[in-house]
Amino acid sequence: MKNLLFEFIVDKSKNTISVSREFAAGLSLVWDAFTKPEILDQWWAPKPFTSKTKAMDFKVGGRRFYAMVSPEGQEHYAIQKYTSITPKNNFKYLNAFADKDENPFLPGSDWDLTFTEQNGHTIVRIIIYNDSLERMEKMIEMGFKEGLTATLNKLEILLSN
Repeated sequence: MKNLLFEFIVDKSKNTISVSREFAAGLSLVWDAFTKPEILDQWWAPKPFTSKTKAMDFKVGGRRFYAMVSPEGQEHYAIQKYTSITPKNNFKYLNAFADKDENPFLPGSDWDLTFTEQNGHTIVRIIIYNDSLERMEKMIEMGFKEGLTATLNKLEILLSN
């Protein structure tokens, strides 16, 4: 099997992180993996954490409220508020950590995900906009690249089963 595309680019001049990741799976399957809670919960957290969706309404103005659960059972909450959806092509959301009552810890970051299919493979391009260089550098400091890479690797394994 050929090496699948993976790029992780930090642009400090624009406060953005751009990630491109190729999956050996069709567009519909990859889209569902990003938009259906029962599939998201199988991969949307780096090991040893797991993801647990508390509520999800995938529509413009809707949201996903979920917890990253540690092996000890500690829950770290986040909320994604959907701002734009073009089915099987693109969706955007505001992502922020939150408390257990869904109160976001602002500022968050804006995520823009685009899906394209070529020869039975799907490429997901994610652009993450931050309101400040300080916030973006804090994300990177907290291990964002390593965590997202591990999370996307979990999805690759799930899609290959």
